[in-house]
Amino acid sequence: QVQLVESGGGLVQAGGTLRLSCVASGSIGSINVLAWYRQAPGKQRELVASITNGGSTNYVDSVKGRFTISRDNAKNTVYLQMNSLKPEDTALYYCYMRIGITSYWGQGTQVTVSS
Repeated sequence: QVQLVESGGGLVQAGGTLRLSCVASGSIGSINVLAWYRQAPGKQRELVASITNGGSTNYVDSVKGRFTISRDNAKNTVYLQMNSLKPEDTALYYCYMRIGITSYWGQGTQVTVSS
């Protein structure tokens, strides 16, 4: 069984920074895709950023130039560096991993950006 544990969320003022981390533990094989999603109250969950095994990254337009996704394969960890945070970034952020053909989700970490 694979478990994902997120950390790094919190309350920050607009313009501030946060770094989210997500560590996978358990019977981990080859991690194909790592990603961060977010869900704001009353809105659908959206893909924020993803990174493949080859290092290719993808970002939603609203965070391009402000957020950076990275991975440490040796530590089974994915990070999301969030700079220049805006109130509209407020959401519950979820870590996602696809290991083999199975998808796994973290429990979510709250990010709140005050104006």
